[in-house]
Amino acid sequence: MITKLSHVCLFVLDQKEAYDFYVNTLGFKVHTDADMGGGFRWLTVCPPEQPDLEITLMEIRPGMMWDEKTAETVKELVKSGKFGGGVFETNNCMATYEELKAKGVKFSGPPEEKFYGTETIMSDNSGNWFSLTEKPKK
Repeated sequence: MITKLSHVCLFVLDQKEAYDFYVNTLGFKVHTDADMGGGFRWLTVCPPEQPDLEITLMEIRPGMMWDEKTAETVKELVKSGKFGGGVFETNNCMATYEELKAKGVKFSGPPEEKFYGTETIMSDNSGNWFSLTEKPKK
């Protein structure tokens, strides 16, 4: 029986830039940062209030997973915003939007009220997009 989701993989163009974005800009915590040999770095980060969910920041390169052509195709898809995605929750969408925008995070526009809460769309420095959402007050 499956009991929980422990890791998700997010493809990034550069692990150093991704580290800076997720740790220094978003405030995530580093869970694992290990040299696996052969130029392979195992880098996972966690949202501060969700330490048991590791986001693996996987640099796109030929090798174990892909050949040269496939790696280049995946890079182009990530850059264009066709990969990645997810939902980050916040208690105050407008305040988080203002704070992250001041830090240089790219947004599609200011938060808007929707039937499911307040939302805006942001992207990381690789091109992965995320919904930033505040659940409606009850």
